[in-house]
Amino acid sequence: MMLHDANPLAADDNDWAERCDHWIAESISISPKRRVRQRNPGPLILCGHGLSMRIESGALVIRDGFTHHPQDQAKYRFFLGDLDLPTRILLLDGSGTLSFDVLSWLAEQGVALARVRWNGEVATVLSGSGYAADRDKVRWQHDTRSDDVARLAFAADSIRRKLIASIATLENQIADSEVRSIAIDKARAGIERLTNEAFKDLNAIFAIEGECAAKYFAAWQGLPMQWTGVKRRPVPDGWHCYPGRTSLANGEKPENRNASHPINAMLNYAYAVKLAQLQTQAVADGYDPTFGVMHNGRRGKPALILDLIEPRRPVVDALILQLVSKRRFAAADFVLRTDRVCRLSPQLARMIATLVAASDQKKEIRSLLGRS
Repeated sequence: MMLHDANPLAADDNDWAERCDHWIAESISISPKRRVRQRNPGPLILCGHGLSMRIESGALVIRDGFTHHPQDQAKYRFFLGDLDLPTRILLLDGSGTLSFDVLSWLAEQGVALARVRWNGEVATVLSGSGYAADRDKVRWQHDTRSDDVARLAFAADSIRRKLIASIATLENQIADSEVRSIAIDKARAGIERLTNEAFKDLNAIFAIEGECAAKYFAAWQGLPMQWTGVKRRPVPDGWHCYPGRTSLANGEKPENRNASHPINAMLNYAYAVKLAQLQTQAVADGYDPTFGVMHNGRRGKPALILDLIEPRRPVVDALILQLVSKRRFAAADFVLRTDRVCRLSPQLARMIATLVAASDQKKEIRSLLGRS
């Protein structure tokens, strides 16, 4: 006689709670370490429903959201000038409330606030220092974009560095194969062209990038994803290995957004967190985030930050590849929607945000812009 769970919904809830607790522990283990008397270098990452931020007796009081049951609601209290106060607060989707007083308090204390949607899009970024543009830096942005030679040189150098980083990711994270060798050779040829050729327009540079990207992600295909508990809670067959960068949720259009595979969902989320970090840093440094050198503003995204992230994408890729190679996932870590879009559980999203934050480089903006 086969015994069935009398309450499968309760079992699903237990799985969800267990996996949430698992990723909470993982997040704690990789949080950035602090030196004595150093202000907290890592962001405070909040997620779930019912989170709140308010000012009480001059202090910032934060209550984290709920993601599962049973769960104790985490509470944080920060006083003016507190060394425990983070420089960034990340809101990972969820729901809750905050007051105008909170926004003023954060600005006075130099704390940036960013919100990332569940699908890996940056909803908003509020700089902790406000937007106080540095005229020399903004002038450099405008002068570089308006000068065709300088703009093309900037784009070629940015994509060249992206390809260099992609080779490192392939060599360190992808098993040796003929497809990987083809991708590395293609990237090296692209680097050679970007270093030595003179380009007449951006399309020629983007063509090199696109050709290399196709080979780069082709080398990922077949990458295994390890699962636990699939006999009791199966996952789609296509989730056991990596099929490619494009999403099945976009129909025939080969787009990366609205990920339908867990690895792509994790990549999109990690990119969004990195975008939020870079935008916070760029604004704090006095750059205009809306004015790109090689990218044009689209879908409301700040164009300069799209410029900045290009050389860093393979570095973010490496973080996700390391995670996939070392962890076993469960069905409860992901939600497959009726439109075939895959989304992360809140605590897995928090863990990925913590992972990206732990690798953050504070002084990278000027180097990413090719400025000494």
